Amino acid sequence: MPILGFRHDTAQVNGTRMAYSIGGAGPPLLLLHGFPQTRALWARVAPALAQTHTVVCPDLRGYGDSGKPRDVAAYSFREMARDQVALMSHLGHDSFAVAGHDRGGRVAHRLALDAPDAVTRLCLMDIVPTHTLLTELRMDVAQSYYHWFFLAQPGALIEDMIAADPDAYFHSCLTGWGAAALEDFDPDQLAAYRASWRNRDTIRGMCNDYRAAIAHDVHHDAADLGARIACPTLILYGRNGAMARHYDVPATWAAKCADMQAGTVPGGHFFIDTAPEPTITALRKFFD
Repeated sequence: MPILGFRHDTAQVNGTRMAYSIGGAGPPLLLLHGFPQTRALWARVAPALAQTHTVVCPDLRGYGDSGKPRDVAAYSFREMARDQVALMSHLGHDSFAVAGHDRGGRVAHRLALDAPDAVTRLCLMDIVPTHTLLTELRMDVAQSYYHWFFLAQPGALIEDMIAADPDAYFHSCLTGWGAAALEDFDPDQLAAYRASWRNRDTIRGMCNDYRAAIAHDVHHDAADLGARIACPTLILYGRNGAMARHYDVPATWAAKCADMQAGTVPGGHFFIDTAPEPTITALRKFFD
């Protein structure tokens, strides 16, 4: 779905096609969506932020209208972070602020570690570190976040199962991580998500995203366990979501940030969809 007042375009960067929306004026701000969504996630948030910033909303590789390479290694957060640096450079921005939700937050974390001079401020939304989740896994977390291991299975079986009824599977994701029902999602945004995840190549791309987390990302993070995010960082999470139930979310990030603050938004994991106004307030306070 179009983001009101934004221009929609594509760019060939880092060896793949990046679909993006851009609008506003002022310091650059990159917004990264997560699973199982697209840049339509920001439809009710981006126009408000564009009053003070040049806002860029891409589809991550594998998602939406962006390219969908076949190689699992192409979906590491490191490679996806390179996409964003290349896209922002293509648009004339060598440094910028970043907010990322879910998988987009993990891309943003890797971006801040690999290209610290590029990131001026960072907001990580409703995640704990990838290495923490995968190496300190508890039964209660595994039950809530089983999809990490379901989607990461090799071969086409999981993709075939999802493709048989993608709406049923992905609706269960949207409503399964706390404080959300389908009625809480904007109909136009939900239609955009459905249009994307009904594409078989998108299903493969999203599975490859999770396969790469186990095959590549956890090892990249293990090599960087002592690394700290240098820029000011906001840890923002849903007050009633699975992450808040299972973790002291700010505590999982404290040793990884040189300058950290934390806050909550009413709702669960998908609080950007279900509580856009409080989300806008929190982001404006931090980025302005």
